Amino acid sequence: MFDKLEAVEARYIEVEARLSDPALADRPDEFRKLSQEHSSLGQIVTEYRKYRKLKEELASNKELIFDSDSEMSGMAKEEIARIEPELATVTEQLQFLLLPKDPNDEKNILLEVRAGAGGDEAALFAGEIFRMYERFASKQGWNVELMSASPTGIGGFKEIIAMVTGNRVYSRLKYEAGVHRVQRVPATETQGRVHTSTVTVAILPEAEEVDVSINPTELRIDVFRSGGAGGQGVNTTDSAVRITHLPSGLVVVCQDERSQLKNKAKAMKILRSRLLEQVQSKAAQEHSDLRKGMVGTGDRSERIRTYNFPQGRLSDHRIGMTIHQLPDFMEGKIEEVIDALQRHYQMEALKAEGYGGRG
Repeated sequence: MFDKLEAVEARYIEVEARLSDPALADRPDEFRKLSQEHSSLGQIVTEYRKYRKLKEELASNKELIFDSDSEMSGMAKEEIARIEPELATVTEQLQFLLLPKDPNDEKNILLEVRAGAGGDEAALFAGEIFRMYERFASKQGWNVELMSASPTGIGGFKEIIAMVTGNRVYSRLKYEAGVHRVQRVPATETQGRVHTSTVTVAILPEAEEVDVSINPTELRIDVFRSGGAGGQGVNTTDSAVRITHLPSGLVVVCQDERSQLKNKAKAMKILRSRLLEQVQSKAAQEHSDLRKGMVGTGDRSERIRTYNFPQGRLSDHRIGMTIHQLPDFMEGKIEEVIDALQRHYQMEALKAEGYGGRG
């Protein structure tokens, strides 16, 4: 581990020197990549330097234990009692930071929320789940751009897709993918019975053109007139776009923009991200079950969470976590669960790497 840390620190110093080169201002792409690398390495280097300082302090105080001055010896013992748990925490943090990086962690995402079983109630909950993520994103300073939506007319959505951009979006939301189950009394229920409905959430890392190669000859692009509720909202031009990727059979439709070019650009973004997910999902099948869980490309059909409104309770079934602040959670205060999920999968990864962690 420490050979690796020395190499990381050497690379950090090298990147820092390159960033100070005034000529880099003329190469914005290189500057952006180096800045991201500097930021990523910086956290490891900071912890490593803290580790070395604590080790030095511990060694010094262990020598002072045998000092003839009893007061000095006592102070040294107190310092050791303070330093040892802090050193253990820093060591564990370094192990986390040295885990193999998910290549998608720095990426923006395509957030897809779809109504599952439960008819209108599922569609309503799909809208609520999407708004929950919108509120969370707003608190993080992220931007949410609506890409495509299929409203039901009663405030719900059969499907809603958005691009979420910002700092490390995928790393924070990747464990949200899966089936979300809701238990509550629908507004249309006259007998007061609790119904169970489901919503599926997909978190796809944004794919850039360099990530996925798409041959234009393998695309069928159809344009048609957007649907609408009537009046001024109806589009009178063929601005809606349907793109079919012939080799995979994937179909993407975008009709929210009045511009055919904008709809086509959005559809291509969605298509690239879905194709990237297919490629990564196939690769993940060749790795361990743990790795599939870590990159969030495993089976989408698994129920990951239950939202029980009569009891105000939320349960995440993967980590056995239950909280009783469901109204706050639906307002976008989801950090507690996201942090717990990240911690859980980090510990699983540590065990897989042979570190074991502190339990």
